[in-house]
Amino acid sequence: MGTETSFEVVNAVLSAEPISVDQAIAAVESDTAGAVVSFSGVVRNHDGGKPVERLSYSAHPTAHQVMADVVARLVAEQSGAGSSGGESGGSVQSVRIWAAHRIGMLEIGDPALVCAVSAAHRGQAFAVCSELVDRIKEQVPIWKEQFFTDGTVEWVGAGN
Repeated sequence: MGTETSFEVVNAVLSAEPISVDQAIAAVESDTAGAVVSFSGVVRNHDGGKPVERLSYSAHPTAHQVMADVVARLVAEQSGAGSSGGESGGSVQSVRIWAAHRIGMLEIGDPALVCAVSAAHRGQAFAVCSELVDRIKEQVPIWKEQFFTDGTVEWVGAGN
């Protein structure tokens, strides 16, 4: 059965503007997608038992390129894993990917990392979205500066 999977990276950026999961979902939806899986990592009001007032994300100058590379690498790996002999005559199933990480000052409840993946089947959509979130958090050089309600400030991720 010659089902082929094509991948389309709709978006893979760092954004100084607000991002939303609705925006991500709308960008990846298609008539061939039976599943759309999304993730929205939002700013919470606490960390390590201390109340957080707001936070700021700073990115290394290479972070934009790293973000693009992380997504491209994931697509390359998934493309290799998903093809079962390139027999023509089968259908082409499209996997669409949207990812953005905010930089700058964020308030409680603001989305900091948003990802959405559409695919023909839910298993692939969940797997790709989960791996995407993990890799962005692990590999893209972004640091978080947390401002606590007691006036103290803490950098997170700066030692990585």
